Amino acid sequence: MVSMISRTGRQLQRYNQGCRQVVGCIPYRYKSGTSNDKELEVLLISSQKGQSKMMFPKGGWEIDESIEEAAARETFEEAGVQGDVEFELGNWMFKSKRYGTFYEGFMFSLLVTEQLACWPERDVRTRRWMTVGEARDVCQHVWMKEALDELVCRLTSSKQPEEDVSHCSLS
Repeated sequence: MVSMISRTGRQLQRYNQGCRQVVGCIPYRYKSGTSNDKELEVLLISSQKGQSKMMFPKGGWEIDESIEEAAARETFEEAGVQGDVEFELGNWMFKSKRYGTFYEGFMFSLLVTEQLACWPERDVRTRRWMTVGEARDVCQHVWMKEALDELVCRLTSSKQPEEDVSHCSLS
């Protein structure tokens, strides 16, 4: 059963050498156009600090869940979508502008299978499907843009043998 209340507090948060560990997803889908080509769309959410600041859903990885469970939970809580957590896009170290502390962030791809009308943070966030180009333009975090580039590389290389996608790795 899925909770309609976002987890709060830091008592269960994971840390690595003093760095808080956060995890998130780049939710994506294919929009069928008028041609046989499918256009990739990604879902961004607004920051709680302002509707104009857009990013991919992410949040704290807690000690009572796997990294994939945390990624799916954060995506559900913040963006109101569910789907299949597919593959890790990488991990990055970054400094919080708000708190001035370092974080270790992990990002995954999530193929969206369901978009919900009701989700825990629907009153404090907006969500918007965008093309990859639009997402690159509005995403607030460099490390998330790098994760997006990795997603695009992995998806466009998915029909090639595994050893041929090694050039995609950014982290």
